[in-house]
Amino acid sequence: MTSHRAFKARVRARMTKTGESYTTARRHLSVRTTGGTSDRSGPVPAEPTADQPTTAELPPAGTRPTEPPAGSGGTAGQLARTPDPLLRERTGRGWDEWFALLDGWGGTEHTHTAIAAWLVTTHEVPGWWAQTITVGYEQARGLRAPGQRRGGGFEATGSRTVAVPVGRLFDAFADETLRRRWLPDVEVRVRTATAPRTFRADWAGGPTRLVVGFAPLGDTKSRVAVQHEKLTGPEQAAELKAYWRDRLTALKQLLEGEA
Repeated sequence: MTSHRAFKARVRARMTKTGESYTTARRHLSVRTTGGTSDRSGPVPAEPTADQPTTAELPPAGTRPTEPPAGSGGTAGQLARTPDPLLRERTGRGWDEWFALLDGWGGTEHTHTAIAAWLVTTHEVPGWWAQTITVGYEQARGLRAPGQRRGGGFEATGSRTVAVPVGRLFDAFADETLRRRWLPDVEVRVRTATAPRTFRADWAGGPTRLVVGFAPLGDTKSRVAVQHEKLTGPEQAAELKAYWRDRLTALKQLLEGEA
């Protein structure tokens, strides 16, 4: 059997297993074969944020629906940010279908990590999208509110893609003089800074903390993701989510204006 026929056989086998269309199954397998990252495939990542961002948020600075308060059982958080057609295109199924599969598996009895791993290993969902489905499922089943981690703590997150090299984006956090140009009047006590990948700091004297990650997107563009941890509740999480949306917009304008 030629390599082309072997690949087509793998595509059909995945279609049978997942119910995906030929195009969707072929795309997933092509990413794996070529080592590409268009669907963020790969190992199951650790639970990174309270509300796992998805490519539905790209480009950043879009308006999002208001999230329901904690404990309301609402599901506007992840489901509203990831439209059903987009989820179906990227994973082969919509929200209701994934929820039905997870319920049949006993998803509410498993940890976040176990759910995401099951989606990757059993249904071959790329790791990024496994996280998206897992967070949406947990919110829909009342296991966490939007902005809340599975363990009960609250966080606020934000991200931006900026048209500057990743080193410059990292410096905007690590260099105090540059940081104050877009993040004024806030005490930030640096805990660790590993250029150009991560930045950790205490916020305004504590007890909340910042965990910031950076990723290059080529030579002239990069992405920053902010995770503000140890918040007191949903109100503070909502307030800081809006705050970081505003501040990251200011950061983007500053750096791209200089460039």
